[in-house]
Amino acid sequence: MSLVSLHTPDFDLDIALAYATQDNVTGKCIYARAEAQLHPEAAAALQRACALAAPLGLRLKIFDAFRPVEAQWRLWEVFPDPEFVADPRVGSCHSRGIAVDLTLVEAAGGKELDMGTPFDDFTAASHHARSDLPAEVQRNRALLLGLMTAAGWDWNRFEWWHYQLFEPQRFPLLTDAAAPRPLMAA
Repeated sequence: MSLVSLHTPDFDLDIALAYATQDNVTGKCIYARAEAQLHPEAAAALQRACALAAPLGLRLKIFDAFRPVEAQWRLWEVFPDPEFVADPRVGSCHSRGIAVDLTLVEAAGGKELDMGTPFDDFTAASHHARSDLPAEVQRNRALLLGLMTAAGWDWNRFEWWHYQLFEPQRFPLLTDAAAPRPLMAA
């Protein structure tokens, strides 16, 4: 099994990998290479989601995709809360190459839709089905949820930005060495 790189023209989306910058929950750059990769089944589901968003004048913006087990350990060391960060001993869907963290942006101009919290806001405000958020935020989250589930993705009730394939245990955990182009610093 080889991971698929999510690059244009095959994928009409924006990529802004948070863990390839210092602007993330760890405050440190985790990935040396800013390349989004997914398992082929997840990549196909992402293409379906892109196709569903396009007629609405929207695109997907990717914050994270495949996350090597080594990177999962770095996140866990900083934020060991299983509600928001999977325990690397159990395994993350990201480390299987079957999860993506994303939002919706306007196709013209790239402005992010208001989701009420930023990506990786590890608070209860990030949970789906929050009725105490402005109506626009609830609609935007519901729109993202609808597009992703229609494209074949499962969702995480704690993180509005996280989607994964169903039956994750059928996919093996992958280290950085399994990537066609490793993400982590040598």
